[in-house]
Amino acid sequence: MANSKAGYVTILGKPNAGKSTLMNALLGQKISITTAKPQTTRKRILGILSDENYQIIFLDTPGILDPAYLLQQKMAEEIDLSVHDADIIILLIDIEADPEGEATLKDELVAKLMERNKKPKILILNKADRSTQEHMKSVINKFESGKNFNGIIPVSASLGYNISSVLNAIVESLPENPKFYPDDIVSDENERFFVSEIIREKLFELYMEEVPYSCEVLIIDFKERTDKKYFIQAEIVVEKESQKGIIIGKQGAAIKNLGQNSRKSIEEFLQHDVYLDLRVKVRAKWRSDEKMLKLFGYTRDKD
Repeated sequence: MANSKAGYVTILGKPNAGKSTLMNALLGQKISITTAKPQTTRKRILGILSDENYQIIFLDTPGILDPAYLLQQKMAEEIDLSVHDADIIILLIDIEADPEGEATLKDELVAKLMERNKKPKILILNKADRSTQEHMKSVINKFESGKNFNGIIPVSASLGYNISSVLNAIVESLPENPKFYPDDIVSDENERFFVSEIIREKLFELYMEEVPYSCEVLIIDFKERTDKKYFIQAEIVVEKESQKGIIIGKQGAAIKNLGQNSRKSIEEFLQHDVYLDLRVKVRAKWRSDEKMLKLFGYTRDKD
């Protein structure tokens, strides 16, 4: 298509800034899992928004932090790759957690990532509904004077406030390109991936403290059956026997609750009835095991 625009838009931010919620709002549908806990997103998630005259490929990334173990190093690599691929970078700041935005922008890791790509950058001030109009104006004026961003936009990603302004700013900065994907594709991931993410989301919602962070989900079997329920078998991997006991719960009550909550969301996503079989396996220190992380898809080939 002549004069069409298309490009990659990477969403960066500290843990729990609302990156996944923002991408879902921009897409108008849920692609990335969201929970109240930080570090829910572990891999970059690609979401595609297609219009008659443009196509935006969003890259939702893990939260920016100083890696403490191998899994977090892999998460940092996902961010690096996404910054490298970006035609536009969105830096998202949680204005409630960081009212002046200074802590985020002065963070050494954030600064390095922003410096690596000279493409257009948009600053998004999230959770504007939890601040005053006067305060938002002062923060915007401060950052506008620095002239480091192509746009500075206050939003509430959870409420959908000012999302259209973000889209307009992105489209304005998009490079002229033919579309990279067919219009009917919303992600490059398959259904197995999204099912595993839904189960992982429920783990974060239903279990406390460190347990969800020690869990990974593998889809062992996925049978689509038109005349009856899909059969899905998933393996929840934990690091310790004690964590396995917590996931299962007394007389299996906890894993039954997990299965019921997961199945409901999976059926909504797939628009089909599902029989979900959950198993729990212990893989000691998997978060620091290169082979296990490769099995779980945390090692990507770099161009």
